[in-house]
Amino acid sequence: MKSTIGILTGGGDVPGLNPAIRAVTIRALREGHRVIGIRRGWGGLVDVIPDKDADNSGNVVELTEELVNRAGRTGGTFLHSSRTRPSHLPKSMVPAHLKEKYQEDVNDITEDIVKNLSFLGIDYLIPIGGDDTLSYGAHLHQNGVPVVAIPKTMDNDVPGTDYCIGFSTCVTRTIELTRRLRTSAGSHERFLVIEVFGRYAGYTALLPTMAGAANRCVIPEHHFNMEDLTELLIHDRDRNPSRYSVVLVSEGAQISGDSEMSFEGEEADMFGHRKLGGIGDRVANGLKVLSPKFNQGRKVDVISQRLGYLVRSGDPDALDSIVPMVFGNLALDLIDAGTSGRLVSIHNGRYDSVPMETIIGTKKVVDVEKYYNTERLRPKYKAFNDLPLFVMTSDA
Repeated sequence: MKSTIGILTGGGDVPGLNPAIRAVTIRALREGHRVIGIRRGWGGLVDVIPDKDADNSGNVVELTEELVNRAGRTGGTFLHSSRTRPSHLPKSMVPAHLKEKYQEDVNDITEDIVKNLSFLGIDYLIPIGGDDTLSYGAHLHQNGVPVVAIPKTMDNDVPGTDYCIGFSTCVTRTIELTRRLRTSAGSHERFLVIEVFGRYAGYTALLPTMAGAANRCVIPEHHFNMEDLTELLIHDRDRNPSRYSVVLVSEGAQISGDSEMSFEGEEADMFGHRKLGGIGDRVANGLKVLSPKFNQGRKVDVISQRLGYLVRSGDPDALDSIVPMVFGNLALDLIDAGTSGRLVSIHNGRYDSVPMETIIGTKKVVDVEKYYNTERLRPKYKAFNDLPLFVMTSDA
């Protein structure tokens, strides 16, 4: 046996995770490696009991070709996921066998994560996740663990790569669902407001709008004026024979004058993120109130819809079946070369890898000056020559 490879999925689920796990496992097994799947992201490593007589079947599973072939064509992650952060673990989540050692309200149990990896015999670790999950992977690498990372996130905002697993399916579903909702908006001559993913980056609103799914979009990178948006949507509605218009609203977008994003509540996860939600409804209410000003005194009603898990769930599209296969094989190429501390990536349309440190301390966001018309509240439709496949995702 060459080496033992551990693989985990962290953060929100996306279509394409199972194909990535499948690609890593099949290639690794055929080359003589052993592959261990870690359940619930970093949560599985937290709960491992480093005792050969302990039952760790709820935390890890030995991966076989049969197992990954069965799951590889489906969405989600059969290894399950969590938003666990072992360097900031609440006292309530410290496992029973470590409670005497860690008694602070928030604990860094990285020392025991490293011990658990050693107990499991893992020589290389492949975390698949967004910048939160992968930032802890980078932390482990700095603590001597050989890590090769694979990027995934609906928002496509992991620094160092043009593309993250899940992004294409998110854009595809956003376009499909927006087109379906258009029939209701047109039947009732209403505005259609659709809230989409995008905490800090507006790619999931910009690209569907560029593809014709919406008239306008508002994104986290630019605070927008509600009166300007209302006037533009009235203009679009008046020009449409079916008397409706559509705006895509990134969940992290802010109205001019807002001091913070719109949140569902005060509770934050271990990475400090509160659950976003509500900006779409705020925009919808604002449009109702302001529409008479630009519509000869008549109010325009609104259909407001949050897409949420509708774009996250289900099977991957073609691109999110192909890219995970390549990313998995790129990770094995690095491992076979004895290389770690890398994030597999796509840069200017070509497969590559970058140092994991790229993830830390930077944000990948839309270059507003290049790609977003702040007066028209929509993408700029020009200067596409020599740009990569996804147009505006290569500058970070």
